[in-house]
Parts: sequence; C-alpha cells; structure tokens
Amino acid sequence: MKPYEFIEHTADVGVKAYGKTVAEAFAHAAVAMFDIITDKSKIQPIGQYDIELDAPDREQLLVDWLSKLLFLNGANNLVFGKFDVTLEKNHLTAHVYGEEYSRTKHKMGVEIKAVTYHMLEVHETNPIYVQVLFDI
Repeated sequence: MKPYEFIEHTADVGVKAYGKTVAEAFAHAAVAMFDIITDKSKIQPIGQYDIELDAPDREQLLVDWLSKLLFLNGANNLVFGKFDVTLEKNHLTAHVYGEEYSRTKHKMGVEIKAVTYHMLEVHETNPIYVQVLFDI
C-alpha cells in the first residue's frame, strides 16, 4: 500500500494518506506534508520532539496535529521525517524526529501557509485513510 497520494486541486495542495490504522494514516499525512515543504529531502532524525493533543473529534485532531507540526516548522525552523503516532479516541501522542532546516542540505519545496478544513476527511474503515488540503 502506498503511504499517500496527492489530490488535484486548483489553488491548494491536497493529500490522501493511507494506513493500516488511523494513527499510521496520521503519520503518513505528516510525511506527505514535509515532502511538500522540503521537496522529499532526506531528513535526519537528530532531535526528538513530543506532542500531545486532544480534540473533540478525529477531524479536528488531524488539523491540530498537522498545524502543530507546521507551527514547529515555522517558529523553530524544524523539519521532520519520522513520526510515531498513537491515538486513543480523540487523544494523540506522538514522538516526532527531525532536525533544523538547512538550505544547503534540504531542498526547497512549497511553503504551506495553513491546514484547511476543506475536503477534510478521516475514514476509519477499510480502506483507512485521511484526506486534507493545505493552503499554499
């Protein structure tokens, strides 16, 4: 099974991420997001960062998850390439691994401004996938 695919959209970039579990689909959505940001550059798992989030539903949790990673990218100049995600109902715990972005090491991709709610979907039965659009 492929981890994700891009969705055609006129103004934004869309991702449909698959997984054996919803947690794995959340992780693959994060991989796809950083593949957009860094144009599939190799990211070394030099630093570990822990994230814990709660939301009223899984759709909001997906937006909060990707938005938190996008915040860490913009505020701390970090890029991530490995994601260990655990979901318990609407609670997410994750260990994310990455490093500081370097122009000499990482390719420049597309700047993502925000995670949107347009076409947002968390599909929890086979096939398990999440779908999200990024404002670029």
